[in-house]
Amino acid sequence: MTNLEHSGRKRRRTWLRVARAANRMSSDLQLAILDAFMVVVAYTAMILFRFEFSVPSEYWERFRWFLPAAIAVHLVANRVWGAYGHMWQHASVQEAQRLLLAAATSTIVMLVVFSFPSDSVPISVRAVGPLLATALMGATRFQSRLFAVRRSSSRAPGLRVVVVGAGRAGGQIIREMQHNDHLGLSPVAVVDDDQRWWRKSLSDVPVEGGIDELDTIVLKHEAHQVLLAIPSGGPDVARRVAERAAVAGVAVKVLPSMEQLIGDRPSLRDARDLSIDDLLSRDQVDIDFGEVAALVRNRRVLVTGGGGSIGAEIARLVTTFHPKTIVLVDHDETHLYEAAQDLEGAEQVLVDIRDERGIETLFARVRPEIVFHAAAHKHVPILENYAVEAATTNVIGTQNVVEAAVRHGTERLVLISTDKAAEPTNVMGASKWLAEQVVLERTPPGRLFCAVRFGNVLGSRGSVIPTFQRQIATGGPVTVTDPRMTRFFMSTREAVMLVLQAAAISQDREVLMLEMGEPVNIYELAERMITLCGYEVGTDIEIEITGPRPGERLTEQLRGKGERAEATSHPAVVAVGVVRLQPERLDSILAELRHAIEARDNGRARELLLSVAAVEVVAAGTGTDAGAHANGRSTSARSSRTGSHTPVPQT
Repeated sequence: MTNLEHSGRKRRRTWLRVARAANRMSSDLQLAILDAFMVVVAYTAMILFRFEFSVPSEYWERFRWFLPAAIAVHLVANRVWGAYGHMWQHASVQEAQRLLLAAATSTIVMLVVFSFPSDSVPISVRAVGPLLATALMGATRFQSRLFAVRRSSSRAPGLRVVVVGAGRAGGQIIREMQHNDHLGLSPVAVVDDDQRWWRKSLSDVPVEGGIDELDTIVLKHEAHQVLLAIPSGGPDVARRVAERAAVAGVAVKVLPSMEQLIGDRPSLRDARDLSIDDLLSRDQVDIDFGEVAALVRNRRVLVTGGGGSIGAEIARLVTTFHPKTIVLVDHDETHLYEAAQDLEGAEQVLVDIRDERGIETLFARVRPEIVFHAAAHKHVPILENYAVEAATTNVIGTQNVVEAAVRHGTERLVLISTDKAAEPTNVMGASKWLAEQVVLERTPPGRLFCAVRFGNVLGSRGSVIPTFQRQIATGGPVTVTDPRMTRFFMSTREAVMLVLQAAAISQDREVLMLEMGEPVNIYELAERMITLCGYEVGTDIEIEITGPRPGERLTEQLRGKGERAEATSHPAVVAVGVVRLQPERLDSILAELRHAIEARDNGRARELLLSVAAVEVVAAGTGTDAGAHANGRSTSARSSRTGSHTPVPQT
């Protein structure tokens, strides 16, 4: 930098400081002049009242010399106590205290200093004058703030918002909008189903009715947006709000649940667009975070499929409980890289679980204490034609991971399974059923290995939600295979939280299933998503029925006919007494499957996967010896942990 440039910058900084000082001086000078005027008004009024508006001439003469001194005393007192240099449109109790201290000081000076001259003004003027002057100064300052708020409310700048919820969250959000003009949001009405709030106001915003009247209220106030501020409202409330907002043609923002809020106070920074998972009928699940924290804290944790939706979310949640190390494993470098961006200190390992030597080398180096095995092929129609790939990844890959974990001292392993493993009718489900068998039979005594079944995850790659979103974005049609088709759904976060909970409470060689709630009709889901996006079904976007794809069935279930369910210590996690293969039978099947894989024989691999699962499940359902062996664990062992044996109704 040249001397000339340095000198120029120095001059610019100097002039900037001068300008800022002048701006402050200008503002304070205006306020000081106004204060001086208030002193003149206050003392003049007091002397007029003192003499009933007939002031003797000698007292006017004394007052003429007294008044400039009174102005000086008040201005100096205000300056000493910091009554200048503030933004009075945001004045608070502290600013009021400064004015009161200045008033007390001025009163003392008026009474003490000006009491000695024999020709002073009357004591009543000197005693009450400072109080009246201070009252006028305070009114000027605080009334200017009040008028500013009223002007702000009357002009309703920016987006006009109707807030749903007159509780704590709604009140906090309304105050945040009112006190932050830069947000460009103005609350114009509140809606709440609690009739006790009706015809009242919340921070000067009227509560005008219930959710069923939302569309009318939105149109009345010409609102641009609806904000759902009931974090504990649940899907029923969200669905009603979405329906009424759709009628009015406005967008909906929503505050997340209290468990997901940043901190303990709701804020506009937490608001997000209403999504389809807000509308699904699921109750919030309570998680024992103490158990989960104790499971992973200061432990070496490895996650296969770490670049996928489930694996990445597992890693994110595990990281919040402070593991010693977190290792993400995936064969896709792009997904692996993206997943690791939000995880400070996470190790990324690019290796395929089908590579036995690669997995062995990894486990020998990391020696993970806890393994979450989420890597898998999961797309049902594709795997119907590529059974070799399904078997290689889902079965042999799982065998590689489990056996490496056994050799290198892993204490807990959790296989992420699927509801399609219950009485499987497709290649994907059958391959995951056989993967469960590998976990059950390859686990040595003393290790806590388990499998966890659950249904579809909202927003995961390949699920129906992103597919519908893409189809809606392109103008449709939205394709549904059959109007009777139903599926179980839960959010990625909820599924992963329950997986961690299941891992914390699992015993020796178990298959656990997550309570998935009520199944969702896919056709109705498509209708909701179209409406949520602001379109009309049949008019703007069509729904097209395409017929079931290969391997699909109309309904899913979480356990088969030969599988019994038993309660665990957590109400949302159920233990499944699954069909159990004899070790020799499992070895034989795996050997045959490897031959089919080596020969790249998709037909033979498909036949093996489907036939072995069907035979064993049927045997268990008819109560043969195979079925008896399948149940494996005794009821008494389960009862000793839960305190009772509570059957779970068939899904």
